[in-house]
Amino acid sequence: MPKKVVYEAKIEHLQILDEDGKLDQKLAKDTLTDEQVVYLYEQMSICRQYDEIAFKLQRSGRMGTYPQNKGQEANAVGAGLALEKGKDWLVPCYRENAALFMHGLPMHYVLLHWMGDERGNQIPEDCRMTPLSIPIGTHMLHATGIAWANKLRGDDSVVATFFGDGATSEGDFHGAMNFATVMQVPVVFYCQNNQWAISVPRESQMNSATVAQKAFAYDMPTIQIDGNDIFATYKATKDAAKRAREGGGPSFIEAVTYRLGDHTTADDARRYRDQAELDAWMGKDPLIRTRLYMEGKGLWSDKQQTELEERAKRIVDEVAKTALEIEAPSTSDFFNHMFAELPADLARQRDTMRTSSLGLDPDQVGLGARAQRV
Repeated sequence: MPKKVVYEAKIEHLQILDEDGKLDQKLAKDTLTDEQVVYLYEQMSICRQYDEIAFKLQRSGRMGTYPQNKGQEANAVGAGLALEKGKDWLVPCYRENAALFMHGLPMHYVLLHWMGDERGNQIPEDCRMTPLSIPIGTHMLHATGIAWANKLRGDDSVVATFFGDGATSEGDFHGAMNFATVMQVPVVFYCQNNQWAISVPRESQMNSATVAQKAFAYDMPTIQIDGNDIFATYKATKDAAKRAREGGGPSFIEAVTYRLGDHTTADDARRYRDQAELDAWMGKDPLIRTRLYMEGKGLWSDKQQTELEERAKRIVDEVAKTALEIEAPSTSDFFNHMFAELPADLARQRDTMRTSSLGLDPDQVGLGARAQRV
């Protein structure tokens, strides 16, 4: 029998706003309005200031390790605007701060998280999102599960989960992708390919030419976009969310971006990253290109920039003050927020601050047999 081709594929790359602030008018049709562009620029700028203050809090010993979002903000704001606040779910990694704030998370919660205060993970009930996920890749399974539950309930909300290129080398990623397509659940897999899995370059931890092509194994719609382009991040997410909401199942987005800072404040990227590479990506900064575009259209001025910087500083200073001056947590919080209904033995531990229940029932920990031997 003659050979035949049983599968062919191609991947589109989407860029609408280039690094010089030039817009492709045809591709930009029906995407962002001028007002939305200004709004997203403001959100990115506030997030950038947030990073600066968080960095200073860590360096001054008032907060633990912190991962800056610097350079990747266009992904969070574009995707955040494309998803419906109060309806769609965000299942983040830890570089999506702006999207979380846009969807209602109080800004000081993220600082509390990195200060080791568990109240930073107690998401308000009206916010459809999960806490920051530090383990790499595990949260993609949670996103798929939430999306499946929504589908079973007949809820037309969409779940978007964010992760880095390194996470796509984890087994949990493939488990989530496979289940999502088999069950055709409404989830958007959003990969922020920032070129580095901590100190390991993308080409050293995967052999595929793109991250986007990994979706082919699961017959999932996929696209690669310029992750520093707010128009592209918005459009790709909007299209994927529409497909999911209409019963079209999951989608994959590879957003090519770059982290301009270290992996975290515990890292020194100078030890493994070439300065020339960093300099090249500095010119692709999403804030710079967006401002160039706005200035070219007469939407932005030096006066507005000065006012925004002052406003961003006031906002973030107040956020930091709230996190630093919050009343100390109670020892009972550990128990109160662990279960919907606290079991009686744990309630006794909480109220007495003693594990006396173990002593009253030695068999509970296998001590009974040892006592008999003695």
